[in-house]
Amino acid sequence: MLTKSQIMYCIDKMGEMYPDAHCELNYENPFELLIAVSLSAQCTDVLVNKVTASLFQKYKSPEDYLQVPVEELQQDIRSIGLYRNKAKNIQKMCTTLIEEYNGEVPREREELVKLAGVGRKTANVVMSVAFAIPAIAVDTHVERVSKRLGICRWKDSVMEVENTLMKKIPIEQWSITHHRMIFFGRYYCKAQNPACAGCPLLELCREGKKRMK
Repeated sequence: MLTKSQIMYCIDKMGEMYPDAHCELNYENPFELLIAVSLSAQCTDVLVNKVTASLFQKYKSPEDYLQVPVEELQQDIRSIGLYRNKAKNIQKMCTTLIEEYNGEVPREREELVKLAGVGRKTANVVMSVAFAIPAIAVDTHVERVSKRLGICRWKDSVMEVENTLMKKIPIEQWSITHHRMIFFGRYYCKAQNPACAGCPLLELCREGKKRMK
């Protein structure tokens, strides 16, 4: 397992590789980000951005999403995986936002996860990106990179990965760490054919060293 100093070395190197690491979903306000992140489950950010380009022109507020039958909303997001359930959850989410939060997106994780279709990862993204509240959202890239490097154990759950990262990384670096690890996992340490040979983290990476034998 990597030490705290080794982990921070890795995060700094990722920062050198991807100095502009950021949320790649397009949005203009916390509500749009909430919708976009909800749509991104098991889907690429590129596809979500294609869909939301027109979606956010048609629907501006929670009330707007409730003015149409769910079938119409399903057709609006049809190209996205699980679109039927996502459309239903969006309308349930909007109902809750109106009835309990005056149409505003809550800032607290405990409140965000009460919304339909919103899990801890989505809540953490919204907190971090929309409200600048320190959080580490563990998506498939963050989990894969953490386990390959040896920051976490292979058998660790997503929650255990998040807890380990929060313990070993200073709170003021949680949010940027999340973005750097996503970029590193998305564009370099890919699920298939990671670029181990030229990786600046190879000497610290247990998985990379196994692959290069």
